[in-house]
Amino acid sequence: MTGRNRPGGVSRTLSVAWSQRMIRNLLYGRNVDRAAKARVRVGLVIIIFGLIYAVIAARLVMFAAFPDERGGHHTASQDAIATARPDIVDRNGQILATDVKAPSLFGEPRRIIDRDEAVELLTATLPDLETAEVRQRLGTRKGFVWLKREITPSQQKEIHNLGIPGIGFLRENKRVYPSGSEVAHLIGLVNIDNQGIAGMEKWLDTNGLADLHRAGFATDRLQKPVELSIDLRVEHALRDELLKAKEHYHAKAASGLVSNVRTGEIVAMVSLPDFDPNNPKEAHDPDRINRLTTGVYEMGSTFKAFTLAMALDSGKYDLNSMWDARAPLHFGRFTIHDDHRLGRFINMKEVFTYSSNIGAARIALAQGVEAHKAFLRKMGQMERLRTELPESASPILPRKWGELNTVTIAFGHGIAVAPLQAVMGIDALVNGGYLIPPTFLKRSEAEAMKLAKRVIKKETSDKMRFLLRLNAEVGTAKKADVKGYYVGGKTGTAEKVINGRYAKKRVLNAFTAILPADNPQYQLLVMLDEPQPLKETFGFITSGWNAVPTGGKVIARIAPLLGVQPRFDLPPSDRLILAASRATQ
Repeated sequence: MTGRNRPGGVSRTLSVAWSQRMIRNLLYGRNVDRAAKARVRVGLVIIIFGLIYAVIAARLVMFAAFPDERGGHHTASQDAIATARPDIVDRNGQILATDVKAPSLFGEPRRIIDRDEAVELLTATLPDLETAEVRQRLGTRKGFVWLKREITPSQQKEIHNLGIPGIGFLRENKRVYPSGSEVAHLIGLVNIDNQGIAGMEKWLDTNGLADLHRAGFATDRLQKPVELSIDLRVEHALRDELLKAKEHYHAKAASGLVSNVRTGEIVAMVSLPDFDPNNPKEAHDPDRINRLTTGVYEMGSTFKAFTLAMALDSGKYDLNSMWDARAPLHFGRFTIHDDHRLGRFINMKEVFTYSSNIGAARIALAQGVEAHKAFLRKMGQMERLRTELPESASPILPRKWGELNTVTIAFGHGIAVAPLQAVMGIDALVNGGYLIPPTFLKRSEAEAMKLAKRVIKKETSDKMRFLLRLNAEVGTAKKADVKGYYVGGKTGTAEKVINGRYAKKRVLNAFTAILPADNPQYQLLVMLDEPQPLKETFGFITSGWNAVPTGGKVIARIAPLLGVQPRFDLPPSDRLILAASRATQ
């Protein structure tokens, strides 16, 4: 038997040896030394390992880009970390928005044993679940379906104890806002997938965060916090006083902001009624818009500041230039008159302190239509203002801008701008003449000056600061002259357009203040929409009776928070501001 089997064994051995020689010849060629063989073997090993790592990398990229397409591979211990967002903090590090982990309920339809039982138990535990929708989702052949996002820990425990096969939990990032409604219009909010849909939250996504999510890199909260220019303390004080004013004067709405005139930073911004971003349903109410960026309004007599600055900056007129206010100004069927009839010639200072419509109209006409348009464009009032906030509106301008338009726009009627837009322009009038784009992010003075554009002369800015302070000393802003802070200000009362006509008893009041007027650091804007007459206001509804005293209360609260030191026994504006201006010229 052994002898008969030997030839077959020999042939098999020869066949194996021949195959090995063929493989060696293919890999190494003929007559190749051992060193060459070693190099080829190392190369094969490198290629194999390279292929393995390539497969692993491809899978990781797929999981990062499509986290919810892993079918039944979800487990209760996995976190939905692809939608993590950085904290948002105020200028002092106070948290305004942050992520917390919240459990969400999911199902794996392929693993469901008894669908009817699962639906019955889940809807009994979570009554807000719709039976038909749960049944439909669990009836598919998908490996993974959401059943309810963001459930409570107690609900998670109760469902877990039911022991339903194919039902699990996934911990997700949920956005929370510790300050509630305080900074609602600024912060904005996110959707159920933790994606920004309004305010600074949306700005984050459009400025790289969404791309990081898609690439799988924003996978935890170890992202650098986003520092805003907002001071939560000032925000609270402003909102508190606006809430009181809205209730006291029975106003339809109230809004306000505080701006750093040297950097363009917005230190506080409030628009009432507001909403709680922790309860997103409130944000859909059309009455809860951000009136300071999304709304556009006729700003009334606050616009006279631009009119006088235009004339003063031209060099043709000074503070003692006289204007005819003896009688109303007639333009076709329109008559321009003053609330306080003076019946005489008045100088530039009186135009401002008496808030003369006739005087402002004559000043604008003296400059001419084209010069008026060019100046307002230079001051940033003719184009849509862009900031970090996605919500903004374009100004409403006359279709055909003639002399009558220049007359009415001179005192704040006939042009509607976003209030933040007007604040930017007023900042430029008092900060030495530099137009600085507003920002909701922290910014230094050096950074601001790189963006600044000179729009008026320094001496013009000095004269405007004088006029604003003079108005608080003897004019319409006296009720906001908080002792120690050398406040300057300008009032504005704009009749609202109702059914195409101005309604005298429905007004939008504005008051803009600077502090301190001799060396401005901050500007405050207060707006009240349709305040009602009261006994204490003697039936008047103009700005000086409601928006101005509200501004005074705000200043008394926020000035110490802003580090503005009180100073007493200061000389009047002509000696402190004008005299100092002449000395530096």
